[in-house]
Amino acid sequence: MIIIAGLLGGAAWGAVNARKRGGNRLDMLQYAAVWGIIGGLLGLVATMLVERMI
Repeated sequence: MIIIAGLLGGAAWGAVNARKRGGNRLDMLQYAAVWGIIGGLLGLVATMLVERMI
């Protein structure tokens, strides 16, 4: 569940960031994809850390 939250949060962050910089629709999609991947990976690491603690 943390992975999905990281993925969606990262994608939203990327799209908003691209819009602030004046990007068009394709720029927003690219930023959303890249930041979604980064957020998903961070969520994966967080999930692994939580599972190790239990």
